[in-house]
Amino acid sequence: MLNENIKALRKAKGLSQEELAIKLNVVRQTVSKWEKGLSVPDAGMVIQIAEVLDTTVNILLGEEIPSSEEPDFVKTLAAKLEVLNEQYSKQNENRRKILRIVFAVIFTVSVVSLIRYVLFFTSIYQMKNIGGADASTNVTVIGGGDVPAYIPIWYYLSVLKPVLLSTLIAVASAIGFYRTRKK
Repeated sequence: MLNENIKALRKAKGLSQEELAIKLNVVRQTVSKWEKGLSVPDAGMVIQIAEVLDTTVNILLGEEIPSSEEPDFVKTLAAKLEVLNEQYSKQNENRRKILRIVFAVIFTVSVVSLIRYVLFFTSIYQMKNIGGADASTNVTVIGGGDVPAYIPIWYYLSVLKPVLLSTLIAVASAIGFYRTRKK
């Protein structure tokens, strides 16, 4: 029985006698003797053979596991896997809900911030009657006659940075909110 099992499992793994012998650190003739039933490997070698052939010693020796134990083991394993799967799905659902709330809050804050920055930015351009005592003129002075006009571009960019940042955060949180929807 052992000789037939070694041969069948070796062939099932796609190994030649030579390849099995190399993995077990024996000569090919030894494997041939085991498969022909002319000799029997010692206990330590049977364990190594089982490991190399990815099986158990019981199967290698031809001992059958009682069929009454197998379904109970499978049922127990299936029940444990079902419980773990249920816990995992509940954990994922809770994580999804929390992320969705976080994305909604971030989106709301960024939109409110964006509105505030846009209103502030537009108020900069509403400068009227600067430098003139006469209320009927709407002239803004941006430079002198002998000095080139200086338009503070860096100032406007520094004002636009929060607007751009708020816009990016709003878009990212909207995408996150969409991706965490229930599928």
